[in-house]
Amino acid sequence: MHELISIEPATGAIVWQGLPSDVDAEVAAARSSWAAWAALPFTVRLETLRRFTNVVRARADAFADLIAREAGKPLWEAKTEIDTVIAKVNISATAYAERTAQRRLDSQMSDRLALRHKPHGVLAVLGPYNFPAHLPNGHIVPALLAGNAVVFKPSEKTPAVGAMLVDCFREAGVPEGCIRLVIGGPEQGKALAAHDGIDGLLFTGSARTGIALNRAFATKPEKILALEMGGNNPIVVWDTPDLETAATLIVQSAFTSAGQRCTAARRLIVDQALYDPLMAALGKLLDRVIVGDPHATPQPFMGPVIDNESADMLTESFVTLMSRGGRPLRHMERPIADLPFLTPGLIDVTEMNDRPDIELFGPLLQVIRATRFAEAIAEANNTRYGLSAALVSQNPQLYDQFWANIRAGIVNWNKPTNGASSAAPFGGIGWSGNHRPSAYYAADYCAYPVVSSETEQPRAVIGVGLRDQ
Repeated sequence: MHELISIEPATGAIVWQGLPSDVDAEVAAARSSWAAWAALPFTVRLETLRRFTNVVRARADAFADLIAREAGKPLWEAKTEIDTVIAKVNISATAYAERTAQRRLDSQMSDRLALRHKPHGVLAVLGPYNFPAHLPNGHIVPALLAGNAVVFKPSEKTPAVGAMLVDCFREAGVPEGCIRLVIGGPEQGKALAAHDGIDGLLFTGSARTGIALNRAFATKPEKILALEMGGNNPIVVWDTPDLETAATLIVQSAFTSAGQRCTAARRLIVDQALYDPLMAALGKLLDRVIVGDPHATPQPFMGPVIDNESADMLTESFVTLMSRGGRPLRHMERPIADLPFLTPGLIDVTEMNDRPDIELFGPLLQVIRATRFAEAIAEANNTRYGLSAALVSQNPQLYDQFWANIRAGIVNWNKPTNGASSAAPFGGIGWSGNHRPSAYYAADYCAYPVVSSETEQPRAVIGVGLRDQ
């Protein structure tokens, strides 16, 4: 059994190492524990998770430092991730009460019609590396609140953050059997997803993996499957005089987290009339963007991408776009040869006949010029994905037209594509998800509704279709 080693992207140093988990043993532990957890009053589970927020708050500096080192994101950004982890419990408690609480429904005569929700049982959670604490936590907290046990496999690229997250749940009093940790790579992930002992899978990651999971679960309708996948997201700039603000929104959309967000803008669609001045404003701002070590002073806007393999793939993709007719506006560079730092890449692909509809998960933005707004919307919709989209414009009528016609689960106006609130549903259409949005709506896939028609005294009459006595 090969040891799993996690490398710090910014330095190449080892962050964490350990042996892969026994998936069968982890699932078995969860199966034997979840019923007792589900039988507890909701208030007990909620109070336990409120203690979890206190544990995370007490360990916030160390937790943020670990995220910055293992995921490579700047320390300021890692601290905002910890804030979202802490906020998740109150948001999930509100969502539970609103979407899956017990209710009495109107019924005839003196009968009672009751709506209650039951947990599924054991839910597997597969987490990504770009938000190694926040995104799996967005599944784990509502799943535990609903009464499920969780078997969590973090990305093989961020196992240390996953282990710390599980430690925080256990320190808060979540029974060890109800929050299990699976360390490993694709082999352990496949074994967990295919395990007969799980009652569902909650996934955040690439479309390729999500589609494979969707196929695998097609013959298992008894298991819940929630997929949050990626995007080939457009940001459209049209009819706006404030090009400096537009440039800022573009940089925030495309290059925050070194472009490693599922909601990051991959395509900038711009009015031909604004193209030259907007590119000038964007170039001036990109000249000021600091790419550096997550712990550096002054703080960088971007750290490295997750590893050298990803950096190589992105630089090769940039060259491929050039070879197919893309015109480089700002070359993507590797300032340190043996480390995965990348400078923001910008390439005009307007003249490309066959633009690839793929998620290039990094700081690479493709620019497309358009002459009519309807053409811009058609270009924005020219994707199999449908996660997020944004319009930068000071024309409300254009936004009404944009909102009505764009295909995406998150549609923003004069805000970045990656501006999404945890207090709202989060998800997309097409290859971006399977219509089970997460964040506020995660309560929907963590429990299933049970409707009961009830009366204390049995009464029954058949009024039609019987012979006379």
